[in-house]
Amino acid sequence: MRAVTALSVAVLASSGVGHAVMSGLDSGIERVDPFKDMKNRPEAGRGLNILLAGTDGRDTITEEQRQAYRLGGKPCHCTDTLMLLHLSADHSRVSVVSLPRDSYAMMPPHTDRTSGEEHRPHPVKLNAAYAEGGPELTVRTVEKMTEVKIDHYVEVDFTSFMETVDAVGGVEICTVRRLKDSYTGLDLAPGPHRLDGGQALKYVRSRHLDGTGDLSRMQRQQRFLAALTAEVTGSGVLLNPVRFREVAQSVLGSLRADSGFTTERMLDLGKAMRGFTPASAEFTSVPVQEEAREVPAIGNTLVWKAKEAKRIFGALREDRPLADHDSARSKATVVDVPPEQIRVQVENGTPRQGLGAQADRALRATGFGTSGQAVDAADRATARTTVLYDPRWDRSARTVAAAFPGAELKAAPGQGGTLRVVLGADFTEVHPVRAEDPPEGATGALRGDEVTCPRPEAAGKA
Repeated sequence: MRAVTALSVAVLASSGVGHAVMSGLDSGIERVDPFKDMKNRPEAGRGLNILLAGTDGRDTITEEQRQAYRLGGKPCHCTDTLMLLHLSADHSRVSVVSLPRDSYAMMPPHTDRTSGEEHRPHPVKLNAAYAEGGPELTVRTVEKMTEVKIDHYVEVDFTSFMETVDAVGGVEICTVRRLKDSYTGLDLAPGPHRLDGGQALKYVRSRHLDGTGDLSRMQRQQRFLAALTAEVTGSGVLLNPVRFREVAQSVLGSLRADSGFTTERMLDLGKAMRGFTPASAEFTSVPVQEEAREVPAIGNTLVWKAKEAKRIFGALREDRPLADHDSARSKATVVDVPPEQIRVQVENGTPRQGLGAQADRALRATGFGTSGQAVDAADRATARTTVLYDPRWDRSARTVAAAFPGAELKAAPGQGGTLRVVLGADFTEVHPVRAEDPPEGATGALRGDEVTCPRPEAAGKA
């Protein structure tokens, strides 16, 4: 996350403050050598590949922070987050692929950095590569699994992550459902929130929200990364050279990176990335099989779907987008319940012939299940479009109401799982909606500008 922040800061530096402000910042970066003595590496492709590693290091955490942000317990000295970032050769696109921390991985032969013991290849969870061999073994393992050559390595821990968020003045994220995790202390109501560093750490660490564990957490991390990029690239305060230097010092001050990833290198990249926006970034996670693989003495591991993973990493090597992005998707209202899970019966409450069939077709086009047969309502002089729903399906009702901005929500106990929409004289068109996250197992990618809050008027009237 810090690496993308650094790249975004470099964009503004190239257009406003330049080399004078960046000078001297390079000395604050702690250097590592993740490519030492590496052999038999994948062939280089077009573009630039950066491995972003978030570790669970908490050595500099204060006792107050430890209590406030639920950072107790012993660190595993492993990677809490791994993301592979690809910058296209023409510098018009950044593709970010999350690698599940519990992925089944075959560790290459290596020397344990703690005990000095020589290890043969053996199965592990991916995040254990850092614990056994640090950045070098992490890079070797990821390159072996993805066949993508890594050009730069960047590492951040809990403390530096919080400092980065605070340095840019916090980051605004949105959620369509309540997020509550007793393990991290996260508790966010539906809607927009501006998170400071500590709150942001809770948000990206939470994995006990909905039963999907690390998979949904990766999606939140991607959403946060898009919001962070938007914050940095769109913040006018960074055009002030003094303020910019303060932010840059905080962003780079506790960063660990390879020696080639200098601030000069970041600035050169920034010059080539003028005009970069959240729409220029795309995010996905490596899809995993439904059933975990049990490994003795390790536990359950996540096995990648081979065909989908090959397609994703092939796109990175060949410098292609991860998905064909529909520009209309970014205009869709984000909803809690996916429309594909909802069945709707349309009723025409107006004298206009064919209006019900028109709405039925539009609902199916945006993903809803419909009866396919619109009917006339008992009252053909309805003024306001109404969504009638059984209270047991209130979340689904809010999703339907989002497709009819300004519609009235009306409870109808005993109606069952099919929702009824009575079109009123105010109806003009069905507004597209989409789920906040891609469906489980989806191999597509979200674009940065698709991570948006639902429109306030789409929430309906309870």
